[in-house]
Amino acid sequence: MTTSSATTPLKQIICIKWGTKYGADYVNKLYGMVSRNITPPFRFVCFTDNTDGIRPEVECQDLPVIDYPMPVGTTGQWPKSRLWSEKLGNVTGNVLFLDLDVVIVGNIDVFFEYEPNHPVVLTRNMTNPLEKLGQTSLFRFPVGALVPLQKLFASDPQGIAEKYRYEQRFVTKNAPGGVKFFPRKWVRHFRFECKRPFPLNYFLPSKLPKDARVIIFAGGALNPPEAIEGRYRTEYPNDAKEHIKLIATSESARKRPFRHLRHFILPTDWVKEHWRA
Repeated sequence: MTTSSATTPLKQIICIKWGTKYGADYVNKLYGMVSRNITPPFRFVCFTDNTDGIRPEVECQDLPVIDYPMPVGTTGQWPKSRLWSEKLGNVTGNVLFLDLDVVIVGNIDVFFEYEPNHPVVLTRNMTNPLEKLGQTSLFRFPVGALVPLQKLFASDPQGIAEKYRYEQRFVTKNAPGGVKFFPRKWVRHFRFECKRPFPLNYFLPSKLPKDARVIIFAGGALNPPEAIEGRYRTEYPNDAKEHIKLIATSESARKRPFRHLRHFILPTDWVKEHWRA
């Protein structure tokens, strides 16, 4: 943590890690990317239930306590609702939240400067372009500003999760004061905006869009490690010929052959370049 001065405000980045889906290496690499792409001073805080293996530069704090159950059998990352608490450890003021699986490819100072007077600024969700929907892989808010969201969600977690399906839709529709969106070009979705379409995906690696600052990997099994290896899913081969052969041996690939053919990527060197501690 570095201290702020009268002329340079402290930039605060937070992330959250629970369970076993993501290891400490995700936190360590996220910190490394932030440190290389931000103008100090900054503070990096991880709210987690397991600090093992996390690099010492990261401030680890306990997960915010909640008194309501998580919904079951639904989509969305509803444990993120802990971030809507009145208090987040000893963190106060504006924070920029980042998912653990993002890849930072450019300077992120602009996310603290854009729309400074608006409380909640989200990334645009490009998976459903016809809906004016936010994405919570990267968003900025003042600690405590989303308490009304948490109270509403706590009143019926299961029902709200079933109604809205994804936590970002709930945030977009119900955030106090409404939401604004960061410029679309700053944050790009790997699967939808970087991966090459069929048949180019068999000949060209995924592209890094111009002016992108952060690449998100929201949804699905394709995360930075898979992008680096050239696997659309962890169970898929990273060899083009072997991937095509699955149409003859895999029932799911045989039922939807074109979809299967689209689900191939070549190793992505620029992800490897940026996604490191």
